[in-house]
Amino acid sequence: MKRSVWARRLLLSAVVVCSIFAGGAAKIVQDQCGPFTDVTPAFCPFVSELYYLGITAGTSATTFSPDDPLTRGQAAVFVAKGLDQSLARSSRRAALGQWWTTTPYYDLGLGVTNLSLAIRHVASDGTDIWVAGGSVVYRVRASDGKLLETWTGATSAHSILIAMGRVFVVGSTSIASPDVTPGVLYMIDPSQPAGPVTTVATDLGNNDIDIAFDGGRIWVTDSGSSVAIVTPGSSIPWSVTKVSTGFSLPIGIVFDGANIWVADVLAGDLLKLDANGAILQAVHTGASQFIAFDGAKIWVPGPTAVTIVQASTGAIVATLTGNGIQGGNAAAFDGQRVMVTSPNADTVSLWNAADLSALGFFSTGAGSLPYHVCSDGINFWLTLGGPGQLARF
Repeated sequence: MKRSVWARRLLLSAVVVCSIFAGGAAKIVQDQCGPFTDVTPAFCPFVSELYYLGITAGTSATTFSPDDPLTRGQAAVFVAKGLDQSLARSSRRAALGQWWTTTPYYDLGLGVTNLSLAIRHVASDGTDIWVAGGSVVYRVRASDGKLLETWTGATSAHSILIAMGRVFVVGSTSIASPDVTPGVLYMIDPSQPAGPVTTVATDLGNNDIDIAFDGGRIWVTDSGSSVAIVTPGSSIPWSVTKVSTGFSLPIGIVFDGANIWVADVLAGDLLKLDANGAILQAVHTGASQFIAFDGAKIWVPGPTAVTIVQASTGAIVATLTGNGIQGGNAAAFDGQRVMVTSPNADTVSLWNAADLSALGFFSTGAGSLPYHVCSDGINFWLTLGGPGQLARF
């Protein structure tokens, strides 16, 4: 019975389609490509996709003008819009259908995980969120914000790095009580049950702040005017090389795939380093804190602006003001957008990484003190120092 019904439906559909194409509608379908009447069948699928994705509107309501020359400006628009669509459609957000980008109701306790007032930096391993604070390191499940594990013994835990299948944490004396002298590097094996962290390097510096990985070595900034380079080895403690020439107060640090970049707050410079820690280039951006790399550009948050630096050349691409920036502290990239935290204003600010357009700024609640931020490829995760919460954006 079911096969008979479906057979009759298919036959009826075929008859209807044949009837339509036998009439005047056939000429419309054959002669038009979307709204355009001047596009050949060979190019129609490609032009149609550009039109329906919003990349091009043609030269008029019915013409695409496929043989007209293209200016460099028009080509730039096509490429930029195409890149934006590619990023959007290939993102984890698209795969999971999570297109919303507004802030949760933190005041109602939604989208937050209660941790401790001492929390500082946050990092994602792609599945879980790791938060450093006090003498512990928290592991939070990204899907629902559930606190999974607590690792202990990380005295004055501050910054976190996910690398080589491990979690590395810097112990800093500049944040809590001076009980780590000099600074140390802790390691966690996420595959093992939670417990005490392992100390893998010592004698980093007395005011260790931020951490990065270059594919072989771990770099740690010391606001006491040096940078430590840690080389993993077969025995513990691992070897440490400290470089101080040219640094005054280094804070934020990132690796761009070729070089390490350090934000020196006192000098107001973004410094490009070679493999030995020597300064190759200094880009004056003004005072800054924790920086981010979006795959092409370095985002440097400052007191009243965000400076964008092209990593390949060191050229300043733009200086972005407004959009809620008041004492910008930390930046993060989620694959499409960049977020910057402003603890002094209890706000976070968003920009489109591709065209640098402002996407607005949002309150995190009075007294929330949004300090650090990371992304898991879907959501941004903020440490709110005021209530001691990890918040999902």
